[in-house]
Amino acid sequence: MSYLNALEDMNRQTDLYKKKISKLKRFAKDIIYVVSNLLTKTNEAVCLILALQRMRCQIRMRTDLKWLVPRFDLIGSPLPNILSIADKFYVLNVFVEAEYQPQAHTPKHNLGVSPPHNTGDGGAAAKKQAAKKKLTDGNEPVKSNSKPKKTSTPKAKKIVQPITLDMTGRPVFPIVLGGLTIHSLGEVVSDRPDYHTEELIFPVGFCSSRMYGSLKDPEKKCVYTCKILDGGYSPSFEIVADNELEYPLVGESASDCHTLLLHKINLSLGFEVVSTRGRGPEFFGFSHPTILNLIQSSPGTRKCTSYKWSRFEVSKTGEPPTEERDAALSYEALQRSIIFAKSHLLTAKKEEPQEQLMSNANTTLRDLLMS
Repeated sequence: MSYLNALEDMNRQTDLYKKKISKLKRFAKDIIYVVSNLLTKTNEAVCLILALQRMRCQIRMRTDLKWLVPRFDLIGSPLPNILSIADKFYVLNVFVEAEYQPQAHTPKHNLGVSPPHNTGDGGAAAKKQAAKKKLTDGNEPVKSNSKPKKTSTPKAKKIVQPITLDMTGRPVFPIVLGGLTIHSLGEVVSDRPDYHTEELIFPVGFCSSRMYGSLKDPEKKCVYTCKILDGGYSPSFEIVADNELEYPLVGESASDCHTLLLHKINLSLGFEVVSTRGRGPEFFGFSHPTILNLIQSSPGTRKCTSYKWSRFEVSKTGEPPTEERDAALSYEALQRSIIFAKSHLLTAKKEEPQEQLMSNANTTLRDLLMS
C-alpha cells in the first residue's frame, strides 16, 4: 500500500509541474506577442517619419509653389499603407504651407519650374512683370543686420600689501600701512543703498587713525581718529583730533569732513598751504586697496546691489607702501609745503621795501624837474 501511495504522490506532483509549465508557456507567448506588436508599431512610426522626410525633400526639389501640389504623384509616394490618400494630401498641404509660405522680407527663388500661363497678351504681360521684378530685386541694396560687438576692457588688478593673519586666517589688528592705522573694519550694511557705491563700501563701525598737523598749530603732530557711524538712511562720518575730543568734525561724507579739516588748517596758519579739496576716502583709509580687499571679503558684501567687485593681486615684492607725497594726507608733506610757503612770503616781504624806495625816488625826480 505504501508503494501505491508513493506512486500517487509522484503522479500528483508531475501533474502540478505540467500545469505550471503550461502556464509559463502561455505567459511567454503573451509577452512575445506584446513585444512583437510594440516593435511593429515602432517600425511603422519610423517608416512614417522617414517617408515624411523623403516627401519633404521631394517637395523642395520639385517646386516652391502651392499650385504644384495636385501634380505631385500621390500614388508613387513612399508612404506606407497605414496612411490613406486623403491623409497624404493633407500632409502635403501642411508641408507646403509651412515651408513655402511667402514672407515679406525674403524674395522667392525660382527653381526652374514656371507656372502655367495663357498664350497671348496675358502671357506677355506676365513676362514683363517678371522682368521688372528681377531688375528691382537686383538693384536693391543688401542690408546687413550684423552689429559690431563691443569689446569690454577688463579692469586692472589693484595691488594689495601683505598683512599678518591669525590662525583662522583673519587679519590681526591694528593694521599699519605707512602713516595709516586701521583699528576695525566694521560691519557691512547691505539693506540700505546709501551705505555703498559702485566703487566703495562704508561699513558701520569702521575706525582708523592717521598722524597729521594739529588744528591749533599745524607744525605740531596730532593723531586724528576717523570713524563711520550709523546715521539712519545714510552713514555719518567723523574725524576727531586727540587734543580736541569735544569738537569732532562731522559730515555726510568723508570728503566733507576732510574739507573742514583742511580749511581749519589754512585758517590757523593765516595763509593757504594746502588745497581744500577733500580726499576723504584716502584720509579715512577705506579706499586703500588692502583695506578695500578686506571689506570686500566681509560677510554681506554680495548683497550690496550697486557695488561692483574689484580685482586684487598680492604684491610680489612685499615692499611697504611709499610715503604719501600729498600735503592733504601726509604730515611730512604738509610740513614741506608750510616751509615753502613761509619762505615765499619772506621773499615777497623783502622785495616790497625796494619797490617803495624806487617809487619814492621817481616822485622826487619828477618834483625837481617840474620846479
